Amino acid sequence: MTQNKSVCDESVFASIYNSYAKDLHNYLYYKYGDRYDPNDTVQEAFVKLWNNCKEVTFEKAKGFVFMVSKNMMLNEIKHQKVVLKHQQVKPKDYTNENPEFILEKEQFYKKYQRALSKLTEDQRVAFLLCKTEGKKHQEIADMLNITKKVAEYRIYTAFNIIKAEIKELN
Repeated sequence: MTQNKSVCDESVFASIYNSYAKDLHNYLYYKYGDRYDPNDTVQEAFVKLWNNCKEVTFEKAKGFVFMVSKNMMLNEIKHQKVVLKHQQVKPKDYTNENPEFILEKEQFYKKYQRALSKLTEDQRVAFLLCKTEGKKHQEIADMLNITKKVAEYRIYTAFNIIKAEIKELN
């Protein structure tokens, strides 16, 4: 039945968008962070899908938007590297929070970032999809095109690495 579905049909396109937009956003956010604006990238990827709807089959639509958005993110990262060479951003150096709280928060955040950096990309993506988004192991497996057992293993090993790095979690 899916062979007859055309991506150019507005209701089919809407169902593709509704099915994959949130997962695509979360995937981009976990893989690249929020500084490259995953919201805009998701929207642009779906615009490109719409513009190429006659060439993209219904079965390939998910892969198309994921690949297009990944390529856009990589291009943006390259662009930002060039921009950073020519510009230095000075961060805000004041706040209204308690200095002790700020210090503890920064220390914990650094530990968490360090722990996440020790994970492989595959572990980090699976872990964040599970723990932050509450995705089930089978959903993660489907999103990443892996088996449920592989998804479980990635999450389990990631959690153990993070626990070893951040003693406050033990």
